[in-house]
Amino acid sequence: MVVTEELVDELPAEAVEEAKASAATLLLAFRHGNQLAFDHELDRLLAEHAAREVTTLLAWIAAEAVRKAYAPEVGDKVLRAMARRAPADTVDVLVDEETAHAAQLIEAVEAGDVAEVRGLVAATADTTYLLGGLLQGVAMMLPLLPEGELAEITAELRRRHGGCGQVPEARAGN
Repeated sequence: MVVTEELVDELPAEAVEEAKASAATLLLAFRHGNQLAFDHELDRLLAEHAAREVTTLLAWIAAEAVRKAYAPEVGDKVLRAMARRAPADTVDVLVDEETAHAAQLIEAVEAGDVAEVRGLVAATADTTYLLGGLLQGVAMMLPLLPEGELAEITAELRRRHGGCGQVPEARAGN
């Protein structure tokens, strides 16, 4: 067994793991343009005065990503270019609500147009808004379902995503 000595200013291992989880949550929210989740996580971190630890972990994650993606001299060029392009106000996560066409996506799914579905998803810079619009559309359709149909659909989803490992057969007729 290897025993390491904890330094006076060093975070305990448990605190490091918590900071890693917070950094990952913050990165996921930023990556997907989820402004509410990003703001909530950032506010929580600032309230807990954990910003230094999380900033350190975010810098470590970014450095690892750059190291794995680029040769050292190219990585430095990429980082310098990013630093020059950084907006003056970086408080908000950049999102693009205008490119999210949930109605077109629903119509393409209904028509079975796989190419259009793929194209719409690929053309949407911020899929958070697309998913939100899709969920809103589903919620608007729920009252139109015949009685018992919603229970059948949710049971099917639970079977598919419940870890059973089997793909259920599609219903005949519809």
